[in-house]
Amino acid sequence: MKKIAVTSASGQLGSEIVKATIKLVGKENVVGLARTPQKAQALGVDIRPGDYGSPTELEHSLQGIDAVLLVSGMDTPDNRIGQHRNVIEAAKSAGVAKMVYTSIQGAEENTAFSPIVQSNRQTEQDVRDSGLEWAIGRNGIYIEPDVEYIETYKQRGEIANCAGDGLCGYTTRCELAFAYARMLTEPKHNGQTYNLHGEAITQATLADYLNSAFGTDLKYREMSVAEYRADRVADLGEFLGNIIAGIYEGIRNGAADNESQFETAAGRPHQSWREYFRRLSGTTHRQRRGHGGGGSAPK
Repeated sequence: MKKIAVTSASGQLGSEIVKATIKLVGKENVVGLARTPQKAQALGVDIRPGDYGSPTELEHSLQGIDAVLLVSGMDTPDNRIGQHRNVIEAAKSAGVAKMVYTSIQGAEENTAFSPIVQSNRQTEQDVRDSGLEWAIGRNGIYIEPDVEYIETYKQRGEIANCAGDGLCGYTTRCELAFAYARMLTEPKHNGQTYNLHGEAITQATLADYLNSAFGTDLKYREMSVAEYRADRVADLGEFLGNIIAGIYEGIRNGAADNESQFETAAGRPHQSWREYFRRLSGTTHRQRRGHGGGGSAPK
């Protein structure tokens, strides 16, 4: 059995990919890499140092590994290109045969998010040019942050951003992990680049789904790009505020409404949002009332 390593194993996406890969190949064949290894010990697999800024450490940690999952870093665009190259070069030096990269979807030009998208495209090319077998996933937008933000939405009574009527191909970390585990372990995905997301929905439909799960009466209010950018910068600071505004400007302009290859990657369809929020509704009702339940999802 081949050994598979997953970087950023202490992170939200990396840890889910570790768990999904364990189900396919067993704990003994999965290695987690983490900048702070003790933060990933609960995964129950071999955890090795994995700081993207330490090439020697990376090469040592990738010894004996056949395939590596590179989770896109969180640094500034210029820095992350170099950090990702450190992982690629370490993998080559350590004798790794295959690399799978978690890239992103989004507007490649004309938004504040575009430099991050461009840096991911550069890493995609670096992976393709590495001489290794490779597969690349371009992740849709995580839907979990909207669920986690529900108390704030309740207080405001609305979802307000600049996405307008733009369709957004949302996904979840668990669904992505399911797909990436198969991209790592199935040779048929070699040389492929997949958009990984579920059904594309508008912000108004997202509000309806949240209402169905949480019993709320949220409305969607469209803001201008400038208005939303100012709101996010005031709340989150210049760097992050601009990035968030850029993501939603991209949604507005159609950059998040792409054909999905999730089923090809995963071997099954992406979970429907009707089912996702139905399950979320049942969990919410059990937590609050001590029994199951569920609201109807929007038509």
